[in-house]
Amino acid sequence: MLTIFLQAAPSGGSSPMMLIMMGVMFVGFYFLMIRPQMKKQKQEKKFQDELKVGSRVVLTSGLHGRIAQIQEDGIVIETLSGKLKFEKAAISREFTAARFGDKATVTSDKKETVEIEKK
Repeated sequence: MLTIFLQAAPSGGSSPMMLIMMGVMFVGFYFLMIRPQMKKQKQEKKFQDELKVGSRVVLTSGLHGRIAQIQEDGIVIETLSGKLKFEKAAISREFTAARFGDKATVTSDKKETVEIEKK
């Protein structure tokens, strides 16, 4: 039994190699998993901070609507069935971009110019 443990014990030369391999694995995990996730979270946060009243959005649940109000504790979304209040985190950047693309934001200037032209 003792001979098995002695055979399994690492020799002096393989210990630094094992540390190098562990370091390479950690760096690999950082660049393949941790860093892209942090980048995605920053993009999502920037998207949620840039939301404006009148923007068309899609929520993570699949609900489509237009932003009616922006409050400190959430966002009021106007849908065909009425107005509903949600957290900003419920708005999906990916779903919104896939559904509406650049057409999602409607500025108040465009609405005013259309109304002026109609008069």
